[in-house]
Amino acid sequence: MTAKRSLKTRSGLAKAKRIVVKVGSSSLTSLSGGLSDEALFALSDVLAARHNEGTEVILVSSGAIAAGLAPLGLARRPNQLSSQQAAASVGQGLLMARYTHAFGAHGVTVSQVLLTLDDLMRRSHYANAHRAMERLLNFDVVPIVNENDTVASSEIRFGDNDRLAALVAHLVKADALVLLSDVDSLYDGPPKEGAKRIPEVRGPEDLEGVSIGRTGKAGVGTGGMVTKVEAATIAAASGIPALVTSAANAGPALAGEDVGTWFSTAGRRQPIRLLWLAHLARIQGTLTLDDGAAKAVGERRRSLLPAGIISVRGEFEAGDPVEMVDRSGAPIARGLVNYSSFELPRMLGRSTRELARELGREYERSVVHVNDLVVLNTVAPS
Repeated sequence: MTAKRSLKTRSGLAKAKRIVVKVGSSSLTSLSGGLSDEALFALSDVLAARHNEGTEVILVSSGAIAAGLAPLGLARRPNQLSSQQAAASVGQGLLMARYTHAFGAHGVTVSQVLLTLDDLMRRSHYANAHRAMERLLNFDVVPIVNENDTVASSEIRFGDNDRLAALVAHLVKADALVLLSDVDSLYDGPPKEGAKRIPEVRGPEDLEGVSIGRTGKAGVGTGGMVTKVEAATIAAASGIPALVTSAANAGPALAGEDVGTWFSTAGRRQPIRLLWLAHLARIQGTLTLDDGAAKAVGERRRSLLPAGIISVRGEFEAGDPVEMVDRSGAPIARGLVNYSSFELPRMLGRSTRELARELGREYERSVVHVNDLVVLNTVAPS
């Protein structure tokens, strides 16, 4: 079963055929940091009921690191990557055991799917991940997805499961993405200070001046509301609407009721590589463009040639993500560069024909090809 079109309004969630639901650590843990069986079972009850009504549900669940803290004698989430990996290794089994029990009470089978960014960036890995997810859904299984924290390095991590959920929604061609935390909606300021709920976000302009918090109440998550907004805008930019609300509102949200903040679709589906470039890539360098190149790349969506580059900053290799800016430093686009920071300086301001004559035919390539480039004013900012 594959979604053919995205939902136009939140009421469509009641009839959605395929939904990705993400739940954060703060919604599954107590203030002491351990897993809350009450919270986990309550969410599982809602999702299992929806599954048994015929909807394909994919759950992206945080909580593995939080579940591993107590067995390792840790009071808080560690900052050291190796300690996080150890906690995830211990906690992932505990988390899945509870989900297996909770969903099993409703006759629903669950599976564990662990992903790294590499699994979604490499074409062969992406195809394998897509086939595996489709097969699990064909078997009437609820896949439970988490970042593979035990082996993911700091260079290739998603950084949080909210953005992972946005990419999973893209991977499975979901009808919608539902992001659950301990906050019932996005507000135009701190909720305790009388801020107003924002019922819908139709584009970046609706978020101007909005103060967004970062951490969950239990201190076990990695992002808070800011990463949910980023994930929702990533999904919306690729044609998948998103809803941000609390885990307590999971039932009403999936029933299409007026809860949380709805992020309307803001564009067509994009290749996952371009979503990564726009929102997740760790930029390795900056290329400053002259006025002509800035217009060609930003307005006409052309490949970047060496003749239009004024200066190069940073250290990078061919294939690394770089940002292109205008003379004032304003970002224009991001892309995968075809030359290293060692090669580029001697190429600046010169035509590809001249470079090919002097340095060889391999220098006829563009610096950033249009197929490996995303213009930043066409997507929601990260």
